[in-house]
Amino acid sequence: MSTESSAAGEPGSKTDSTPDPSGDSGADPGADSSTDSGPGSSTDSGAELHPQAAKVAGAAAEAGVTISPVEYPTGVRTAAEAAEAVGCDVEQIVKSLIFEVDGEIVLALTSGKNTIDTDKLAEAAGGAACGRANPDQVRATTGYAIGGVPPIGHDQTVRSWFDPHLLTLPSVWAAAGTPRHVFEIEPSELVRISGASVVDFTNH
Repeated sequence: MSTESSAAGEPGSKTDSTPDPSGDSGADPGADSSTDSGPGSSTDSGAELHPQAAKVAGAAAEAGVTISPVEYPTGVRTAAEAAEAVGCDVEQIVKSLIFEVDGEIVLALTSGKNTIDTDKLAEAAGGAACGRANPDQVRATTGYAIGGVPPIGHDQTVRSWFDPHLLTLPSVWAAAGTPRHVFEIEPSELVRISGASVVDFTNH
């Protein structure tokens, strides 16, 4: 559930303002399947799960968490679209944003209501220059396209950071591998299975 903005932010830009919910944004929840999936969604257990969503569910299972990816055929590319589809507040949408810090690809998991201070993110990563990764870098590193990057299940190990505000919420929604799939999970569980470090890297 990341916003498909094929634009990688300006390198060195201090604020990332993209609405992306998932992996370059994300909705990024591992909650149980009893969660109301909202209008227009599909959780038909008889239907085969999309391979990318199944990959994310498999990564969660390996970490000891059962998630139930939900599909919204019209797409949930932005945090606002995801919140409206799911029926939650925008702040509960996890944006999975991929950046490049001094040549290293990193992941920032932040609330849908927040924007990223790239200076703070660079400092957290121990680097100096920070800018959005381009679509090719995102796919090569994570295995997913911008708009569907999840917080887990990447092809390569990616250091990641977690917005502390998400931990104040009862549950959050994150991208599940495509611009149409999201899943719900408790934020503390998402921190655990993503291996992210909790650091304040947002603008106030």
